[in-house]
Amino acid sequence: MSSLEAVWVQPYERPGAVVVTGVFDILHVGHVRYLGTVAARGLPLVVGVEDDPRVRAWKGPSRPLNPSAERAEVLAALRFVTGVFIVTGPPEAHGPEDYIDLLAPMRPDALAHTAGDPHAGARAAAAAILGADCWEMAAIPGRSTTRIVNAATKP
Repeated sequence: MSSLEAVWVQPYERPGAVVVTGVFDILHVGHVRYLGTVAARGLPLVVGVEDDPRVRAWKGPSRPLNPSAERAEVLAALRFVTGVFIVTGPPEAHGPEDYIDLLAPMRPDALAHTAGDPHAGARAAAAAILGADCWEMAAIPGRSTTRIVNAATKP
């Protein structure tokens, strides 16, 4: 059994959605275009937001800039987002088996990620085991929270 759990902020408990997970720290046009493109494929869009301790372990002590509950609230306000949950659990629980256990009860029809995602192989493996499609979407060039943070902290 996975040590990851879904804490629902905007519940969506029917099968047949596309699931996206990520940090979504400072919501920017890259996020909105990506999520909008995923939603435009016609399935309900369910977004998983990584919790604060997981983000800190991966990105350092100064991140995230916004707490997970607020990041989830902002995503839930987007008209094309159907459901939102917070991914909680130890930072080292990020392999395909962890996400399979987390997502299996949701019975997704698809998992989506951006091109260049370092976990694309794991996502594809998880999708195959879940019997879901794996959608690789184009990244929006030059748009990232890290880029925004770095630009804001330059002298």
